[in-house]
Amino acid sequence: MLKTIERAKLRDVVTTRLKAFIVDEKLVPGDRLPTESELAGLFGVSRLSLREATKTLEFLGIIEARPGRGLTVGKVNLDRVTEYLGFHPALHDVEPTVLIDTRVVIETGVLPYVATRMKHDLALHQRLNAINADLRLASTLQQWVDLDIAFHRELVCASGLPPLLAFADVLAVFFQRFRESVKKAEWSQGIESHQRIIDALQAGRVADAERDLRIHIESHVERLGLKRST
Repeated sequence: MLKTIERAKLRDVVTTRLKAFIVDEKLVPGDRLPTESELAGLFGVSRLSLREATKTLEFLGIIEARPGRGLTVGKVNLDRVTEYLGFHPALHDVEPTVLIDTRVVIETGVLPYVATRMKHDLALHQRLNAINADLRLASTLQQWVDLDIAFHRELVCASGLPPLLAFADVLAVFFQRFRESVKKAEWSQGIESHQRIIDALQAGRVADAERDLRIHIESHVERLGLKRST
């Protein structure tokens, strides 16, 4: 006996089909989609199920619904995606060492782009320096945490690769709990590490910056007494 598809699962199925339709038809932001009735008929579902699916995609900015225009392909709202993923319960089960390794890959991976852009845009160096200068003046743990997050976000932002910034912001949610375990005596170590990275990038010494940043991020492993799975 065949089981009926639960409404929540049906919505997910329709959502997947809608995304596949956009890709298969090579639609781009601003292109119009078929009407709700046409899409419901195409997928063999009710208009209610279709509408539930479009609402999900609207939230992420993949689809836009405007009076008089119907459904169009939108631009993904990376800020909203980040907010959704960062607080999704399932992601909080990820092992801390996996998060640390992921962050190493993302942040060290952007450094060649940052160094190249710094040659033509002095403001990138100035912004990183300014944040680190504010870190030296931090008097509370929360100030230090907020500025440390800002420094690493600005580092990824300086690469000129916006999609990576979304992933970095998701990781920042998890690293919040790591940063809050930092003792005040360790602040200066982090600040000096930041400065070495900034200076290396300005001088075009990408390999040195990558080495220092890797050590800086992986310091969480030893400090928190984490063990890597074999």
